[in-house]
Amino acid sequence: MTTPATLDELNTCTPAAFSAALADIWEHAPWVAERAAARRPFADVDALHRAMVEAVAALDEPARVAFYAGHPELAGADARRGAMTDASIAEQGSLALASLDAAEAQRWDALNRAYRARFGFPFILCIRRHTRESALRAFEQRLQNDRATELAAALDEIAAITRLRLAQRVAAAPTHS
Repeated sequence: MTTPATLDELNTCTPAAFSAALADIWEHAPWVAERAAARRPFADVDALHRAMVEAVAALDEPARVAFYAGHPELAGADARRGAMTDASIAEQGSLALASLDAAEAQRWDALNRAYRARFGFPFILCIRRHTRESALRAFEQRLQNDRATELAAALDEIAAITRLRLAQRVAAAPTHS
């Protein structure tokens, strides 16, 4: 069987095929697609994405923090080793975060340690919407936030990341004339 590629195919395929087609949209969390499958059919890709975001938002705080913890640190050791999902490698690669010089790597590592110590999960940012400099500014600014603000900010950033991933994965339905 081919992987569903359009919203129409996703709306009508088996739950297993739906989940398999979208499992890696969410970092190490295929359960998000599994939960969304039960809410089909979706009128459009935005509705599909909203259902998936709502599945994560419905988690209690400890479960959400555990989910966030599955995300890689920006410019962290996993990035430098290439030990991330293909999507994360491509996203962080857009700013060459895996090839920082020693001083830059130390700066990012210090920010990652400070953020994780303060909030208990890695700093999450939709890197495709940033330059390296704006990402560093966002990192430093968000370190000043309280926990509730960061819990919400992390979900917002994950929603932005996954929306871009979903747009790359799911083709718009063909128009019929």
